[in-house]
Amino acid sequence: MKYVDYYKVLGIERDATAADIKKAYRQLAHKYHPDVSKDAGAEEKFKQVAEAYATLKDPEKRAAYDNLGAHASGEDFVPPHQWQEQFHESAADFDDVDLADLLAAFAAAQRGAGPQHYAQRPMHGQDFETVLPITLEQIYTGAETEINIAVPEYDQQGLLHRVPRTYRVQIPKGSSEGQRLRLPGKGGTGMNGGKPGDLYLIMQVQPHPVYKVDGHDLYMDVALAPWEAVLGASIQLPTLGGAVEMSIPAGTTAGRKLRLAKRGLPYGAESHGDLYAVIRIAVPKTSTARERELYSQLAAESSFDPRAQIHAGANKP
Repeated sequence: MKYVDYYKVLGIERDATAADIKKAYRQLAHKYHPDVSKDAGAEEKFKQVAEAYATLKDPEKRAAYDNLGAHASGEDFVPPHQWQEQFHESAADFDDVDLADLLAAFAAAQRGAGPQHYAQRPMHGQDFETVLPITLEQIYTGAETEINIAVPEYDQQGLLHRVPRTYRVQIPKGSSEGQRLRLPGKGGTGMNGGKPGDLYLIMQVQPHPVYKVDGHDLYMDVALAPWEAVLGASIQLPTLGGAVEMSIPAGTTAGRKLRLAKRGLPYGAESHGDLYAVIRIAVPKTSTARERELYSQLAAESSFDPRAQIHAGANKP
């Protein structure tokens, strides 16, 4: 297994007090929380901080950890011989075990009167949480999806091993970023008759190629040809509920927001946010000789000055 320097992860000294550990954890957990940090590695750092705190806040786990001595983070590490005897494992058998899992099992064993007493105590399974990616389409209608995760489970020696599991889950219509789904009894396995823990799925809305989300409202960029903006038009737009017709008023300018009521994301029993079309003007990159002729004719006959306000401001005394 790989050694992890939990004190270094939290940025504290090895003689830190319980208050120091708690303070460091709160600061780092907030800094790297996936809902707060935009750092690409924030989620992994958040997990490392949580793992370090779970070990060092527990006096028995911390004592067991300190007894391992100090090693370099990431260094290949073999548990002491007495640990291997207690759990009937060889050095090779610890390759798929996390250091945090081993410390948890060892501390639990120490709380009993040896491994035999430990094996007789009912233990409630641990609760776990993981991210569940969801799409706007799933939020709009509600949907069933599949999630594959590796759930830690205890073996007969009290060690945790990660076991792959697949679950079918129902995403409720109107779900939102950060919402939690609870799967009762799908967390860590209980020991010696203890109840299993729960699995919590934290919803994470995935970026969409067309829509941007603001609460329950959606925004989409809509390109108009110059003549559509000048003359007005009726255009077809995609929405999460299907294509709709939108009327473009004559004289529409770039940046204008046109609202399609109740075409946003659902919330509550029957409510929906709105969909806003943000107008931009698209100019052809190439044109035919006839098109250039017509543009030239328009330029000659039009009295429109798009820079009139600039000139007026520049000429003020």
